[in-house]
Amino acid sequence: VQLVEIGGGGVQAGESLTLSCAASGNIFRIDTMAWYRQTPGKERDLVARDGDGMSCYADSAKGRFNISRDNAKNTVYLQMDNLGPGDTAVYYCNADGVEPGLGPFFRIPFDTWGQGTQVTVSS
Repeated sequence: VQLVEIGGGGVQAGESLTLSCAASGNIFRIDTMAWYRQTPGKERDLVARDGDGMSCYADSAKGRFNISRDNAKNTVYLQMDNLGPGDTAVYYCNADGVEPGLGPFFRIPFDTWGQGTQVTVSS
């Protein structure tokens, strides 16, 4: 299973940006899709997650970011509003689920990452 992110770039503080991440490959079911971000020298932190019928957000993202999914397209989006310099990071998409495998009792779990997309917010 592969993930491809698009939508990163440079914006001014206060502006908006939407990231998208499309999953492709041998997919039977995607359970959770999420966005993380990472800055140099720091750990990769969760930004938003969608799975099990609910979404959750990091405190820094609440009220400004919105995660949504198009299950028919195996795609997850991250709408980011009112961006600030503190949001500058490489944003990574993550998805977990199962591949078809050899049948109902032989599904193969997957947990995969995209290549990352840079978001730069200037003050």
